[in-house]
Amino acid sequence: MTTLRRYVMPLAAIAAAIVFYIEAPFSALGLSGLEASKDVETVLAAIFWVLAILVVIALFEDRKQPGAAAVEVEGPAFSRFLFSNTRAGLLWLPIRLFVGFSFLEAGLHKLFPAGKAIGAGWLDGGSSLLGYWNGAVATPPPPAHAAITFEWYREFLNTLIANDAQVWFAYLIVFGEIAIGVGLIFGVLTGIAAFFGVTMNMSFLLAGSASTNPVLFALGIGLILAWRVAGYYGIDRYLLPMLGVPWRAKVDVHPVATVPGGAPART
Repeated sequence: MTTLRRYVMPLAAIAAAIVFYIEAPFSALGLSGLEASKDVETVLAAIFWVLAILVVIALFEDRKQPGAAAVEVEGPAFSRFLFSNTRAGLLWLPIRLFVGFSFLEAGLHKLFPAGKAIGAGWLDGGSSLLGYWNGAVATPPPPAHAAITFEWYREFLNTLIANDAQVWFAYLIVFGEIAIGVGLIFGVLTGIAAFFGVTMNMSFLLAGSASTNPVLFALGIGLILAWRVAGYYGIDRYLLPMLGVPWRAKVDVHPVATVPGGAPART
């Protein structure tokens, strides 16, 4: 990891350059010749995600180094209160309940559809999910716009469709929504529940479905940032102290040479 960490900045710079090249409005600037083709964009997007994963791994390992926990840019007092003070849990409680009941209702609606058998369209082969995917990947003729903006996500859904993934993916959505809802309502591992909720919101947004997803996504990000206190008025109040912080790194500490008597040696 030492070698990889040495190249974090160049890797991050390359990833940023790829994003700049893909997203820059060359056509609007009269430089349409620089515009990347769809195939090139797909390849560059794949390279970007590989680089991003490498950078995240390297930065995650870097937390073990001395001084990695030092605060170099102090945040405002209100943000420290909002995301670190247990009294702020009263603010996050109604937000938690709103987001939690939204997910729970969505999951129960799929599990117990009105006037139909249990899980109809979802747990009996995933036909409802397949219909949603087919509608999302469709490319209508101009001037209409496709629901999906990013081509890589269209290819991802096409891969799922080609492999009949709706059969098992529907179970993930139905019971995932219920689990997220229960976790947020009762404050059980609130940060983790919010993370998976945000992931689901983002998936629907990438497929072109707005609905309540933008609101739930924004509130979910807040719950993730406040993971230490958002579930304080819930089971996390007792669960998190029991679990501790299992991902805390053991910081490498270099031994200090001493002279007889215990005083640090001067160099």
